[in-house]
Amino acid sequence: MSIIKLNAIDSTNDFLKDLTRNQLVDNFTTVVAQKQTKGKGQMGATWDSEEGKNLIMSILVKDVLQNIDEIFHLNVAIALSVLQVLQDCKVPNLSVKWPNDIMSDHKKICGILIENSFKSDTKIESIVGIGLNVNQQQFDNLPKASSMAIINNTEFELDILLNKIIFQIKKNCSWILSNQSDKLWQEYHKHLFKINVPMAFEDANQNKFMGIIKGVSSEGRLQVILEDDSLKSYGIKEIQILL
Repeated sequence: MSIIKLNAIDSTNDFLKDLTRNQLVDNFTTVVAQKQTKGKGQMGATWDSEEGKNLIMSILVKDVLQNIDEIFHLNVAIALSVLQVLQDCKVPNLSVKWPNDIMSDHKKICGILIENSFKSDTKIESIVGIGLNVNQQQFDNLPKASSMAIINNTEFELDILLNKIIFQIKKNCSWILSNQSDKLWQEYHKHLFKINVPMAFEDANQNKFMGIIKGVSSEGRLQVILEDDSLKSYGIKEIQILL
């Protein structure tokens, strides 16, 4: 495992993907950048970050997932890894907003983007992108964003956070490898944002409705009880939680 530090890059995920195409890259190799010019979020969103203030990283995870049915196990492991490190840093009121945003109260402090590739030998390689707001103090035109420094009123050392997150990702991936993903899922549901609370949602056709989050399926679909008491599951592009 190695850590590659860059001053500026278009996308740490893209950099690491290109690296894996051209050479053999050790498992858990991590790319971290001071600045990212074309950061990516879920569903094509951009991820903007003030230079040198936040943790922008991508980590290669391979030889962990055994088949396509386990894809969302990794999402759960990664989201919990970040949340557990933030708990250790005493960040309050943490939760995972489906599928894997990390929240403190109603403010987003971390976004995660996992890009999976399926190799000809049936192996699965994943590039895990993490954007953690650490020491940034202002988020212009982003009223739902915050940072560890704002919430805790203190600055944090980026390198220490980086190493803690890598360590925790390795630890949580070991649970997958030992067929004990159920332990990760229990923690994930324990910290799932607004579970069992009536919430407003919007579907892909911009129809608004009320529902109650009951959990997330093993395939990563959000399970919601509707007003008629029926249980419906939704994919990432099919529903949005309205805050």
